[in-house]
Amino acid sequence: MTEHTHGRVYRPTDGGLVRPAALAISVVFLVVGILGFIPGITTHYDLLRFAGHHSGAMLFGLFEVSVLHNIVHLLFGLVGLALARTVTGARAFLIVGGLIYLVLWLYGLVIGKGTAANFVPLNTADDWLHFVLGVVMILLGWLGATRHATT
Repeated sequence: MTEHTHGRVYRPTDGGLVRPAALAISVVFLVVGILGFIPGITTHYDLLRFAGHHSGAMLFGLFEVSVLHNIVHLLFGLVGLALARTVTGARAFLIVGGLIYLVLWLYGLVIGKGTAANFVPLNTADDWLHFVLGVVMILLGWLGATRHATT
């Protein structure tokens, strides 16, 4: 399907950056999920718990993680890989996933870090990473599908 506008023919592309972006982000989530289970890359590995704010393990010595947190990263990556097969799926993964991460950012800001509500667990570094991820994913999903003009 093409559109003619002022002497140019616009052809919908194969999704622009949407599919490669969704694929790349999915792979990063898978890698992060795996790294969360590797002692050394995850410091204080002996403090890794299934869930909750009592897990003292820190991915890269910065991001608080638990077994649940790592599993969520792995599942998010697998969902992203499945959805990245189509432009529509990739765009949905980026936008909806970005919205999920913005909600998680807000959640992390309002909960007490030392309470049972911090079941993932999250720390301040996680919160701000979730904000950046949310914004970047939404922008990639929204702006990444482009149309190119040909003359």
